[in-house]
Amino acid sequence: MFALVDAVSFYASAEKVFDPTIRKRPVVVLTNNDGCICAVCPIAKKLNIPKFEPYFKVKAQLDKYNVVVRSSNYELYADLSARMMNEISRFSDNQYIYSIDESFLNFTGFNHLINDWNEYGHTIRKAVWRKTKIPVGVGFGPTATLAKAANHAAKKLPGFDGVAVINNELSRKRILKLMSVEDVWGVGRRISKKLKLMDIHTALDLANQPAKLMRKQFSVVLERTINELNGTPCLSWDDVKQKKKEVYSTRSFGERITDPHSLRAAFAAHCNIVARKLRKQGSLAKRIVIFAHSSPFEDHYYKRSFIYEFPVASNDVSVFSNAVKHLFLNIYSPNVRFQKCGVGAIELEDEMYRQGDLFNLSQDKPELMKCLDTINQRFGNDTLKLASEKQTSFWRMRREFLSPKYTTRWSDIPRIKC
Repeated sequence: MFALVDAVSFYASAEKVFDPTIRKRPVVVLTNNDGCICAVCPIAKKLNIPKFEPYFKVKAQLDKYNVVVRSSNYELYADLSARMMNEISRFSDNQYIYSIDESFLNFTGFNHLINDWNEYGHTIRKAVWRKTKIPVGVGFGPTATLAKAANHAAKKLPGFDGVAVINNELSRKRILKLMSVEDVWGVGRRISKKLKLMDIHTALDLANQPAKLMRKQFSVVLERTINELNGTPCLSWDDVKQKKKEVYSTRSFGERITDPHSLRAAFAAHCNIVARKLRKQGSLAKRIVIFAHSSPFEDHYYKRSFIYEFPVASNDVSVFSNAVKHLFLNIYSPNVRFQKCGVGAIELEDEMYRQGDLFNLSQDKPELMKCLDTINQRFGNDTLKLASEKQTSFWRMRREFLSPKYTTRWSDIPRIKC
């Protein structure tokens, strides 16, 4: 048996954890630079507040209903996610963290120890709420895809109270019949449009299709999805997670920037993020690309990008930063109002098979990078950073509605008056 434990509107729920005054109010959370709505709490959903709409378009509606608006507080969300996943891990010896708010559990080997899956699901929900004050939905199924379907039912379909179990043909057909085909894990909107043209509208319709034929018409992924919907496991927790073939860090600026120091600081920050991601997955970059551009909606659109090739593949942030320094004057123009920039590692190698160069010594300092990662992992990202990142903060994203960083900043620790 598999289970999927998924937080309910995680970002919006996280905003309510340390602020009891808004727990019974509608809350929405905005994306980077306060651009669009990315999370809507259940109370706000009842007001028909749309998700993924630009903030300026729905601002009047939000004001009308006195909706609480928050900027994305990634530091808070990451910490609460770690606490939530740690609590969930107590309920199974085999956990797979799928995303910041979703975690799969595999109960192979001790199914006989659990008499009532529905009761066990409520036990998980209560434990997570008690430890984190984050509401979660729990779905159980004989495959990961059916567990995902059960979780969808637990949170969104009528007749369920936060927990749903698929453990026989009756429950499987009941839930799949109520699910739209685009809600099936691994399908999505693009494929669902084609499926609906084939008169496949529900998850049960999809499950009843011949898997081999659908593979020919679509892909092996859809074949696997159909098999899993019919109770045949195709996902193994022992599968090695594939490393990314390219790693990017990009972001639009909170406000247009024109000075070189701000642009250099932004590039340095992106170098730090890319290098950290490479070290985390054990990869080295042979080439990096850096780019910057103005807004395409302004006159005289400006865009420049350049590739830098390292003599020896690297994942050291100082090496990346030096590469950017060599290319910077080719990108920067004093009369341009830059809107966005980024850094990408585009040719990756496995760190275990580092290829040296007879005439060029590696400039990496692995011990220093290990020290940097250890400190940042313990005290939070960007506790230590390059000096060039500190030149200015003008380039950083706009977060006008940011809540306090209750768990990662000393000055924001909640105060309780007794």
